[in-house]
Amino acid sequence: MSYSKADRYRTQPQDSNTLIQTCSSNIQKITQNTAQIKSMVSQLGTRQDTSELQDRLQQIQHFTNQLAKETNKHLKDLGAVSLSSAPSEQRQQKIQKERLMNDFSAALNNFQAIQRQAAEKEKESVARARAGSRLSAEDGASEEQLVSFDNQEDWGQTTTQTTEEAITEEDLELIKERETNIRQLESDILDVNQIFKDLAVMIHDQGEMIDSIEANVESAEVHVDRGTEQLQRAAYYQQKSRKKMCILAVVLSIVLTIVGIIIWQATK
Repeated sequence: MSYSKADRYRTQPQDSNTLIQTCSSNIQKITQNTAQIKSMVSQLGTRQDTSELQDRLQQIQHFTNQLAKETNKHLKDLGAVSLSSAPSEQRQQKIQKERLMNDFSAALNNFQAIQRQAAEKEKESVARARAGSRLSAEDGASEEQLVSFDNQEDWGQTTTQTTEEAITEEDLELIKERETNIRQLESDILDVNQIFKDLAVMIHDQGEMIDSIEANVESAEVHVDRGTEQLQRAAYYQQKSRKKMCILAVVLSIVLTIVGIIIWQATK
């Protein structure tokens, strides 16, 4: 599996929806890559443990580490994006981000666990290679002790030559390569540790923001309830005022009728 620079250094998305989609896709890739790494790690120390396997393992492991750092940055960028003005939409966006952080945390846990397992197996391989070289040297020295030499100088030269032949250049190159892989793995593990710290801070801030949104929603509900109460009260007073006006109109009509009757009788 090969990864181009374009895959590793993509243009950073800025809007909320694109950031969410990118983070979700990255988390899925991290999970898939972790499964592949786990399969490769299980082959370390067996007959399938070849230089090609080592190269593929190193490549996919390091790429996944870069993918985790990129996702961490996108989540930080997502926190800096302006939220919707509507409290309900704000809460929805926060819930999406919280879900992403939980999924990312779970994917990182699995990835780091397999990283540590790979590092341990690499160390075991280096130890076996060195032990094998020492045993070869000791076996060669024991065999040479059965041969008689005329002087001690010949014995020293033969021992040195046997030791050099036991530790071949290929063995040294293999040990060197695996030690380099171990150092890279340990560096990547430290990167993931830092991502966990950043994630913990974001989760803490996320919790505070959700609490703030809930408080705003409750405050808005209180204002709505108060507004409804005031409208109901105004409607009540308006209805009461209309009743008074009707009564006054009826009374006035009765008074005018009585006055009309009195004037009519007086002029009769």
